[in-house]
Amino acid sequence: MASQQGTVDFLVDQMAAAGTLAARKMFGEYAIYCDGKMFALVCNDQLFIKPVAASRAWIGEPQQAQPYPQAKPWFLIPGDRWDEREWLAELARRTAAELPLPAPRKKTVKRAAKNPA
Repeated sequence: MASQQGTVDFLVDQMAAAGTLAARKMFGEYAIYCDGKMFALVCNDQLFIKPVAASRAWIGEPQQAQPYPQAKPWFLIPGDRWDEREWLAELARRTAAELPLPAPRKKTVKRAAKNPA
């Protein structure tokens, strides 16, 4: 079941104080970025946070689950925490702060087709 845009919009709004947030659709689900770093996934209308030490320390004893089949476990944030704007924003801020910036994309060079002589 694909996530609903309304769920993603709500979560991004709740975490807005964390920094520059953006959501990108991926295969019917969503990745959430804070200051250019992907730190969360919304899959099946559930919020998953990348499992790093800072997020574990903030959550306490996180529940872990796979956001999609064959994925490593991420921290599953229960829906009753979604209304806590300050808590969610701090979770986003702490998690993103521990993550590295993504590697720059390589530019592809188009080559001209060879003309047979």
